Amino acid sequence: MKPYLKWTAISVGSIVAIAHIGVLGHLVRREPNTVQVPTINIPRGTPYSSYKIEAGKDGYTIEYKANDPAILESHKSLSLDKEKRGFLGGGSEKRDEHRSDQYTMEGFRNMGGEIGELGKSGGVSAECIAADAGARSQGAMAGSAVATGVLAPAVMNIPYIGWLAAGWTTLLGNNIGSAAGSRVNSFISDC
Repeated sequence: MKPYLKWTAISVGSIVAIAHIGVLGHLVRREPNTVQVPTINIPRGTPYSSYKIEAGKDGYTIEYKANDPAILESHKSLSLDKEKRGFLGGGSEKRDEHRSDQYTMEGFRNMGGEIGELGKSGGVSAECIAADAGARSQGAMAGSAVATGVLAPAVMNIPYIGWLAAGWTTLLGNNIGSAAGSRVNSFISDC
């Protein structure tokens, strides 16, 4: 055999042997088939944030709430049982008071709310609804009277649209008086 063929065969055989050893080493160190879990970058929010992550075969979903719980609740109760003393004396007084308030994260009391069933979250009592309606009506009448007596004569002299501007001021007084009456009622009757 010729010497250059001999060295060529040895070189090719060595390369094939080294490649087989490399492939065997790769197969031996290979990890079994595992499912790769995706890396999820969860947003950083307020201390009251909540997350809900659901994963399945088809992918995953993330539900994120920035201020959870968004509404904070406070419940207070007072029981009073005392005897009346004074000029006329005698008698006793028994009273139970319960109060439930809802607050925002900033600490403001929820003054609004939805009219719902009594006893449910967001429900408003019939007395509060009646008091608010009366206060809005009284405030609207007072606002209209002030606007008609004070502002309407001043804007009536505007050329061409004075009559229209006088009507606008009456409506504006009505709306402002209604809102003011409702706000004052909410502080007075604690609804």
